[in-house]
Amino acid sequence: MSGTFEPVDLTNCDREPIHQLGAVQPFGFLLAVSSDWIAVRASANLVEFLGIAQADALGRPVASLITPEALHTIRNKLTTLRGSDVERIFGVVLTPGQDRFDLAVHMNEDLVIIEGERCQEARRDSSSLSMRSMMSRLDHTETMEAFFREGARQARALTGFDRVMVYRFDEDGSGEVVAEAARAGIGSFLGLHYPASDIPVQARALYLRNLFRIIADVDAVPVPILPQLDEHGQPLDLSMSVLRSVSPIHIEYLKNMGVGASLSISIVVDGKLWGLFACHHYGPRLPSAQSRSTAELFGQMFASRLESRERRLALDYETKARRIADRLLTAVADNASLLDDPAWLVEALAEAIPADGIGVWINGRLALAGIGPDEKGFAALVRHLNRTAAGRIYAVDRLGDTYPDLEIDDAVAGMLAIPISRSPRDYIVLFRQELVRTVRWGGDPHKPVEYGPNGPRLTPRKSFEAWSELVRGRSLPFSEAERRVAETIRVTLIEVVLRLTDEASMARQTANERQELLIAELNHRVRNILSLITGIIRQSQATSVSLGDYVRQIEGRVQSLARAHDQITRDHWAPASLRQLLLAETAAYLGKNAQRIQMRGEDVLLEPQAFSTAALVFHELMTNSAKYGSLSGTGRGIVELGWSRDDEGNLRIGWREKGGPPVTEPTRHGFGSTIIRRSIPYDLGGKAELRYNKGGLEADFFIPGRYVVGPTSDRSDSAPYGAAAPKAIAGGRQPLSGLSVLLVENNLIIAMDGEDILRRLGAEVATAPSVAEAKEILAGRSFDLALLDVNLGDETSFGIADRLAADGVPFVFATGYGEGITQANSHSDAPVLQKPYTMEGVTDILARIPLPKRQ
Repeated sequence: MSGTFEPVDLTNCDREPIHQLGAVQPFGFLLAVSSDWIAVRASANLVEFLGIAQADALGRPVASLITPEALHTIRNKLTTLRGSDVERIFGVVLTPGQDRFDLAVHMNEDLVIIEGERCQEARRDSSSLSMRSMMSRLDHTETMEAFFREGARQARALTGFDRVMVYRFDEDGSGEVVAEAARAGIGSFLGLHYPASDIPVQARALYLRNLFRIIADVDAVPVPILPQLDEHGQPLDLSMSVLRSVSPIHIEYLKNMGVGASLSISIVVDGKLWGLFACHHYGPRLPSAQSRSTAELFGQMFASRLESRERRLALDYETKARRIADRLLTAVADNASLLDDPAWLVEALAEAIPADGIGVWINGRLALAGIGPDEKGFAALVRHLNRTAAGRIYAVDRLGDTYPDLEIDDAVAGMLAIPISRSPRDYIVLFRQELVRTVRWGGDPHKPVEYGPNGPRLTPRKSFEAWSELVRGRSLPFSEAERRVAETIRVTLIEVVLRLTDEASMARQTANERQELLIAELNHRVRNILSLITGIIRQSQATSVSLGDYVRQIEGRVQSLARAHDQITRDHWAPASLRQLLLAETAAYLGKNAQRIQMRGEDVLLEPQAFSTAALVFHELMTNSAKYGSLSGTGRGIVELGWSRDDEGNLRIGWREKGGPPVTEPTRHGFGSTIIRRSIPYDLGGKAELRYNKGGLEADFFIPGRYVVGPTSDRSDSAPYGAAAPKAIAGGRQPLSGLSVLLVENNLIIAMDGEDILRRLGAEVATAPSVAEAKEILAGRSFDLALLDVNLGDETSFGIADRLAADGVPFVFATGYGEGITQANSHSDAPVLQKPYTMEGVTDILARIPLPKRQ
């Protein structure tokens, strides 16, 4: 060994190739297989598991090393792999008459990596709790601290390790133990901080790729993988390996802490490494592969719940802060001179973005209030911002370190600069005072380096020894949510107060684009509503017996539709309450006798599409019952109306009429009956069943879970709902006589309206509500023409258009968005029919396209 060594510091750990150590832990074996299934590398302990020496296995087909059934299972599992994922296979017999093995399989460039360990079927170390109940316990925690603590407890129950910590990374890579579950008598690491060097950069990157890491025994002797280098002189990349051996530096680190085994589960939030479940055991420990797989799944579910909580907290803050900011900006818009009053600004912004002081610089004039620099220091700070901030929100929590040449009081440590113009640059700057705090480090992060048994490398600290450090010169950081609120304030101030700046033009352009999008969406929805109402008029006319009956039917259905639309738009087109829908409809029909409808069921919210459909259905049910059923007359008939969700979240609703006149099935089904029977199956892909029992009508409905949100608490709002139907159109010439037309429309009533028009023009019509059903129909028959609604809810009809174009079938797009909606696809030259469907609109579009000659 040379007598001259590279200087040793904490960054040595950052350069260690921990993914290329060339060895595995001895509790399993590794076999690397080429794309033609020849063994090219293997761990030296292969004979202990497969009964064949490593040297004898190399160069042989895998089929000669393991059973055909095992090889078949592995090859099948490889078909499910995506990218660098690891697939696990449990209880596989690799050699006849031998033990069962748990396998982990992944791809490494063109190699298949197979790792195996003996099954621990007799072990009883898995948690008795189901994943569902574990998630429920997490969901019922009220605070983030309780959430972390419950997560640590659950992870310890799953793994059986002596100590389980929830470890959160800071932006600089250092971390803090924010929760802990440990057996009695081993002390606590809760609240300790650890420097970034304890988990080096490349280790954090590996935790992001491979979410699970087990070190079963720190005293175990690593087993080499042979040959060490391939034909290109490269070691095997073990990044995704389950058995990957351990860096000597990390082994020494664990031994210094008295740890005999460790396990880590990555907590990945929004694509970033948020932290770890760090598990320590004070002796060797190897949970079964199935237990480890369950623990890994728990880690992913925990991370998902954590991400949801953090987003919800940020959203709640931003919603509150934006309301405050709106009030501020409204006041400024009415009186721009308020910007010259920094004391008013501090008070106005305090709840939106808490700060201890403020500075305002506009057109060379300045004003200061609270804690902050003096006028000279603030003017110098603005000059620095002009050079570095570049017209964007800029935040620091170590102001003295960022601008060491500025003469600013040490008590001022944090700054958030909000530029509100560009030339000259004007600013609102919020200041935060120094937050003096004591950090308990798990060992002295500044401890001088010592040479250890591993040569010119760092001998790890005994990190279980707490070392306190007083942190000075730093403020509470400005959060991402606070920065987003500051950006809202920046853009709006430019728009309202400084309209002549470049930022104002950019903000106005963004607002115009959003407005155009909103107008297009509104246009689409209005046209759909018009189509619904047109359908109501047509279909009601076809089933009415008198003018008065006709008017009453239209009025009832349109009012129901209006109530539904009012409810779902009240919450900005958000899901709305089923119970409130039913209560409002009941009140509209029964008034003081509303108790004749007996409801039971925990309230749920329905997505807008399902809400409007349900409103139509229950409007017709109540109308029919009031005319002919248990709610008719002044009798004592009742309706029992109940609903519940099944295990998959689907909504099941039952309608039972009792105590009314005898019921018989009608010989002719009118528009109302069609709505009841077909709306939910057609519009939502659900089910509807009607039974005309003598004692009263019974109906059962099934609404798929994707349209259901809840349960929710009762609301005081009144509720919604709606209806629609088409009317007969006078006959005339029939340009579609003898032709077959495919109509693709996802709304039943609008589809019925379109069918009526096309049939009156002579066509034979087939209707589909979705892309999948349209393609299924096209697979079985041919068409002369197709009419395609562009927007089919969660999808568009452009894929159907591609199929029709390939088959040479002419087609017409129908849309409420306007002709521009079709420009985003390859059929921009296709004719566009504006909704709602009318006889005039359809005949006009037909006159402009070449139709096949009648057969």
